[in-house]
Amino acid sequence: MAATLSLLSPASTASLRRQIPTSSRIHLRTAPSKFSIKAFSAPVLTQDDLKKLAADKAVEYVKSGMVLGLGTGSTAAFVVDKIGALLKSGELTDIVGVPTSKRTQEQAFALGIPLSTLDAHPHLDLAIDGADEVDPNLDLVKGRGGALLREKMVEAASDKFVVVVDDSKLVAGLGGSGLAMPVEVVQFCWNYNLVRLQELFKEEGCEAKLRLDGNGKPYVTDNSNYIVDLYFKTPIRDSGAAGKEINAFEGVVEHGLFLDMATAVIIAGGTGVSIKTK
Repeated sequence: MAATLSLLSPASTASLRRQIPTSSRIHLRTAPSKFSIKAFSAPVLTQDDLKKLAADKAVEYVKSGMVLGLGTGSTAAFVVDKIGALLKSGELTDIVGVPTSKRTQEQAFALGIPLSTLDAHPHLDLAIDGADEVDPNLDLVKGRGGALLREKMVEAASDKFVVVVDDSKLVAGLGGSGLAMPVEVVQFCWNYNLVRLQELFKEEGCEAKLRLDGNGKPYVTDNSNYIVDLYFKTPIRDSGAAGKEINAFEGVVEHGLFLDMATAVIIAGGTGVSIKTK
């Protein structure tokens, strides 16, 4: 016998259900729905996020009427942006900025920050800048952005010098990151000083290199000098003595060791923002 498949319409199906006694019906119960639990992790802060957090905290030191030293570099750029925004909103007034580089000068000018120089304002209320390394004594390596001479001049002329960094810049000893510690030298016989600088730190396994620009030519500072970058295999044993010995070389203009200068260091990390003072 051939099997016959009968397709019932929805109406026929409903009629059939009414004909089946209630006691004979099979009730199918669906399983209770399962709840899906999703774990939401906290957003991971980028290095720029951390720099901005530290910069925002540093700007809290700024008061209306101040003469400010405006630093150079990626972290300092966030500080300048914030000061420009506060001036525009009227939360800060009567601010004068002394920039530490042509780049900072152009950024501040574009934001409408009134600018001046050390000649006109030899005494500053506050300077805010980043750093390339910070040791436990709050001594610094600065100048990988090439502005070390003007930075040191402006920050030495300030009553307070606030440093803003993310926690990747913390080192046990200066030179400990293995990255460049810059020395600004005159162009005349630059290699003569490069060799002398490398010899000075031979026990630290120092390698000295002339800094080059993106075109492979010698990098020229805002002051028309060259930079010799020193790379250490081990931290500098005595930063104070090292700074004096570097400065004693004829033809050396300035070095990137900023010693006993920082008033406070603002550090942004994964657990928040902390402030260290001496």
